[in-house]
Amino acid sequence: MRRKNLIAIFLVVFTMMLSSFAFYAYQIVYTPNILIEKEDQLFAIPKGSTFKQVRDRLYDEGFLNDVVSFSFLSRLKNYDEEVKAGMYLLRTGMTNIEAINLLRSGAETPVKLTFSNARLLSQLSTKLTSNLEIDSAEMASILLHDTTAAHYGFTEETFISMFIPNTYEVYWTSSAKKILDRMKREYDRFWDEDRLEKAENLGMTKEEVSTLASIVQGETNKMDEAPAIAGVYINRLKRQIPLQADPTLVFAIGDFTIRRILNKDKELDSPYNTYKNYGLPPGPINMPAIPALDAVLNYENHKYLYFCAKEDFSGYHVFARTLREHNVNARKFQRALNRERIYR
Repeated sequence: MRRKNLIAIFLVVFTMMLSSFAFYAYQIVYTPNILIEKEDQLFAIPKGSTFKQVRDRLYDEGFLNDVVSFSFLSRLKNYDEEVKAGMYLLRTGMTNIEAINLLRSGAETPVKLTFSNARLLSQLSTKLTSNLEIDSAEMASILLHDTTAAHYGFTEETFISMFIPNTYEVYWTSSAKKILDRMKREYDRFWDEDRLEKAENLGMTKEEVSTLASIVQGETNKMDEAPAIAGVYINRLKRQIPLQADPTLVFAIGDFTIRRILNKDKELDSPYNTYKNYGLPPGPINMPAIPALDAVLNYENHKYLYFCAKEDFSGYHVFARTLREHNVNARKFQRALNRERIYR
């Protein structure tokens, strides 16, 4: 009788323990453990991170509610030995199993890579890495290496034209090479049949279009008048008249704070001096945006050979067919500069 009682007690205790364990196991696997205040928060895991570093950061940064259950299940699923770097999207209310499966899979969430302007390749390296794990210095060393431009089919002077300003989705862990390869694919995609045909009708290469577009962009930020400015430069190219573009001189001087070009500047010995040299300079003087590129490809067909900034400093320009008309406009603008004490 006593033995039967002991067995009965054992069974009751065992059942209770089994139930408790089953309940705890259920909680470990299926109870929400990612309890963040806002939904869809990104969590970055740098290369070389250990499981302990990941776990501790999840807890310290307020992603993880119960560290013990997360650790226990992570070891059962071998996540502690299979940490993968990347940017991951954690949703509030995720269970341990959902979070671990995501992190263990390496299924990164793409991040936005946005860049809009740069005058020099050295400036571009920071823009290309601002939202990535890669260091800007590493990107700069590759961008400026003497073989990189040629690898992608450019010269050092035209290489900046490969980068089409836009917003792209990339992986946070992407290497510098992967980013550059991606930019080349985007460049090739931009230059579709329609744009290539328009460039051919202009008698220009893609790089020459980019160079002229950079000058147009240097002249104005009013893209509604960009096709008219492009038309002036195309007219001058057709007539073999020097472009006489002030932004190319600013680029050659290297002082981008200059607001007024002086006569002495026009004597500068540089292939970018479009007052002394005919035709286009060796390459773009900035990274032209899509509207500027399309302004050249869809230039306004007119008879203007000159333009000058308006004296009201609106950013717009007045156009002229003759040098006499242009000189009148230029004097008005120069007087406006003097009134504002803008001498350089």
